[in-house]
Amino acid sequence: MRSMTGFGRGEAAANGWEICVELSGVNRKQIDISVNLPGSVADLEPAIRKTVSGQVSRGRVNVRVHLKHTETGDNELFFDEELANRYVSSAKKLAEEAGIETEIRAADLFRAPGVFRVEEAKAESDQIRKPLETALAAALDQLTSMQSTEGEHLRDDLEQRLQNIEDEVGEVLKHSPTVVDNYRKNLFSRLNESGLELNLDDERVLREIGIFAERCDISEEITRINSHAKQFRTYFSSTDPVGRSLDFLCQELNRELNTIGSKANDAQIAQRIVNAKTELEKIREQVQNVQ
Repeated sequence: MRSMTGFGRGEAAANGWEICVELSGVNRKQIDISVNLPGSVADLEPAIRKTVSGQVSRGRVNVRVHLKHTETGDNELFFDEELANRYVSSAKKLAEEAGIETEIRAADLFRAPGVFRVEEAKAESDQIRKPLETALAAALDQLTSMQSTEGEHLRDDLEQRLQNIEDEVGEVLKHSPTVVDNYRKNLFSRLNESGLELNLDDERVLREIGIFAERCDISEEITRINSHAKQFRTYFSSTDPVGRSLDFLCQELNRELNTIGSKANDAQIAQRIVNAKTELEKIREQVQNVQ
């Protein structure tokens, strides 16, 4: 089981280029991959997306690719002669109009914006494709490793909370037989207090107790809860993406707990169900970070 949260970094070098790939993953219900690439190699984005989506099933993953050219001899120096002449001409004109002497040296032009500029070499896709794949693979290994570690912590927390739910449901199961007995006693007590001459073995009384017992029966819900809990644990050890499956099981567990709560008609059981649903809500929040 893996979390959606993590970070990975990978580096590689070839053909005079150093490539650094950084991946950061955060929670997102669906998969969302954002790729930040220099414009000269933008055509590599589909390949990057395909590689990342092969390792990540849910969450937002930001991919940042940094390129550094290590061979400075490939950089080009440009001199704008026309702009330089305009700087010189303007300086002379200003000096004449102001009646001052001025002397322009070549070094002064280096400080003039736009006269000299250096354009770094632009990467070509064929030059960086292989080292980019290497750096991306290293970044993905680091990302998935961090997500797996985080997933282990999530699993421990989910296991404990799932056990808490089972403990609460176990207490409900122990207490449930007393619900009908208490209803029978209360019914007989009310009949006696009413002063009505009614035989307690009357078929109508027995039918009323039977209907109540059937309405309060929670054996099916308990069985399904135990089944869902067992399936939950099966997913804990899975290497496949299980986030959506766990989310579905949370919905089913919530449905069964609600049904028990509505059937119980008992304060003790109601409190146990509230406790179980509190734990389930915490599980649901944690599951949102599981791939």
